Amino acid sequence: MESRWQRDLTDSTSQRNIGVALGHSVLALTNVTKGMGQLQVAEPVLAEDLDTNWEVLGEAVQTVMRAEAIAGVEGMDNPYERLKELTRGHRVDGARMREFVQGLGLSEAAQARLLELTPAGYTGVAAELAKEFGPAQD
Repeated sequence: MESRWQRDLTDSTSQRNIGVALGHSVLALTNVTKGMGQLQVAEPVLAEDLDTNWEVLGEAVQTVMRAEAIAGVEGMDNPYERLKELTRGHRVDGARMREFVQGLGLSEAAQARLLELTPAGYTGVAAELAKEFGPAQD
């Protein structure tokens, strides 16, 4: 037997239970937000991890090689394959990445830009995207 509190005009169980689902969703979001606020970033560990993984600059090197190819610089064929030969199966340190960049035959300006990069300093377009799509700044 149904009580008068369980009945509504639609007599639909799914519509009566929307509030339960919404309540659980709000509770879950509240708990996630609370948990995220308790996280602590181990910056020294992250910095060390980045410093031992110079492969992360592969995207930047490929992008510059493609731009150089479009600009007419010779020898910029197959940037992905060339990076794969450098990075596949083993770690690349700063010295090895710089040696690779210097041997590519890039224009002086492009080579200088790449040689200045470090894994910790390379964010691609992340900063611009964060400004454009991030929370509004008052």
